[in-house]
Amino acid sequence: MEMQKAKEIMSSPPISIHEDKTLRDAIELLAKHRFSGLPVVNSDEKIVGIISDTDIIRYSEKIKVVPTTNLSGWISPYVDVSTLATMRKGMDTLHQTRVSEVMTKKVHTVNEEADAADIARLMNRRKINRIPVVNSENKVVGIVTRADMVQCMAKL
Repeated sequence: MEMQKAKEIMSSPPISIHEDKTLRDAIELLAKHRFSGLPVVNSDEKIVGIISDTDIIRYSEKIKVVPTTNLSGWISPYVDVSTLATMRKGMDTLHQTRVSEVMTKKVHTVNEEADAADIARLMNRRKINRIPVVNSENKVVGIVTRADMVQCMAKL
């Protein structure tokens, strides 16, 4: 049985974000599509990075966006007003920050002909959840996620 290729299992067309967009734009795109990460492209549509929910969470901890809400989104009754003010300032900073400042710049990519087994090994070895698929001009043509890999394995 022939191994599936990236072009057969990737999600396409890819949803990416421009490096000059803000984290607010990235958060809205991630939430809208229920993604945990997006390829980041430049003005030539070439891949320059990847932004994930983990990158955004790490950055929000760094700029001290105080996690005063629980998972349901309700603000804790034990939060004082100064903490809320700090959180508001942190959220403003978070929303205005450019994607290029927070994205992971070292991106592992594959071409459309890459074997699913090689993609799985790369994901496992590098501990990554998504791999952009690029063409010969380094433009993103798709993305292979862990969910795509599970679908691929289910068909074996």
